[in-house]
Amino acid sequence: MNKAADLAQEVREGRTVIRLSGNLSIACLHDLPDRLDAIEGPVDTIDLSDVGHMDTIGAWVLHRAIKRLDCGITGDKCDAERLIATVGSVDEPVNIRPDHEPPWQRVVGQIGEAVVNSGTTLLGLLGFFGGTLVATWNVLRHPGRFRINAVVQRFEVVGVSALGIIGLMSFLIGIVIAQQGSVQLRQFGMEMLTINLVGRLTFRELGVLMTAIMVAGRSGSAFAAQLGTMKLTEEVDAMRTIGVSPMEALVLPRTLAVVVMMPLLGFYSSIVAIIGGGFLCAVSLDIPPITFVQRLREVVPIHDLWVGLIKAPVFGVIIALAGCFQGMQVKANAEEVGLRTTAAVVQAIFLVIVLDAFFAVFFTWVGWN
Repeated sequence: MNKAADLAQEVREGRTVIRLSGNLSIACLHDLPDRLDAIEGPVDTIDLSDVGHMDTIGAWVLHRAIKRLDCGITGDKCDAERLIATVGSVDEPVNIRPDHEPPWQRVVGQIGEAVVNSGTTLLGLLGFFGGTLVATWNVLRHPGRFRINAVVQRFEVVGVSALGIIGLMSFLIGIVIAQQGSVQLRQFGMEMLTINLVGRLTFRELGVLMTAIMVAGRSGSAFAAQLGTMKLTEEVDAMRTIGVSPMEALVLPRTLAVVVMMPLLGFYSSIVAIIGGGFLCAVSLDIPPITFVQRLREVVPIHDLWVGLIKAPVFGVIIALAGCFQGMQVKANAEEVGLRTTAAVVQAIFLVIVLDAFFAVFFTWVGWN
């Protein structure tokens, strides 16, 4: 049954024929490939009349020999001929090692690829934002489709559950700002201006900005992971099949929750940071809390608070869209869920900082310095 493969070279009617025998399978080939490679042409035909079983390895050996010797095959072996033809159809040259590429060309290629990917992602985000607006309009036209329970549940996840970590972070940031500011201002005998620094910097910039970064890392990544997992398990496709819009049921509640909670969390973060700064001033600079509060009311204009509150919902839109967009792009496997989650956080933080720079220029231009 496992008859070893063998060959014999014969001359029939003036034609050179290689007669194969035995089984051309991986277990029976033995040294047949080397013996075939050692045959020098010309060879007219390879006779398969005495060949028993043949697998794909045997077919590949025969295909390589036929191609090298430029000969035909004989023998009533239609199945063998089809197998050899099938194996030969996938015989394509493959580079074992990648082609050498000059470093400058590789760097330029990587930069170009990054630019194209960034442009594609930005266009995708804009399209996703448009889809969210359409879903919002549809819900406004049909209020019965608004999922209030989902929104309230997101309020708890995005806002209430984040109070602890955001509060601790803000308290420490307030202490750091006050400590570092007092060290620098002490050189000019103006430690009192530490209150100005803590108040204006916290309400205007750091309170909302640090909150946005925390929400992006906490909630934006969770959105991407949740929606990506639902895509992998085909729950999103199932929702579409039964007539439920994923944009209305999944994206809109998350976006609305972040947009509403961001101003509240930003204000909460600013207040806690102020408390941290006041604590440091009381301990390190001997500034009583009542003096700290009175000074704060004198030096912090009300528009600093408005600057933070105006930026917060915009940052919330960016964080929610980046997380939901990346989650809905998952198509392949669980590894892509992790990659998309990381991309959601990076894109959200990047866009938030870019928008914060635009806001800084804009508010200076309108006179809210």
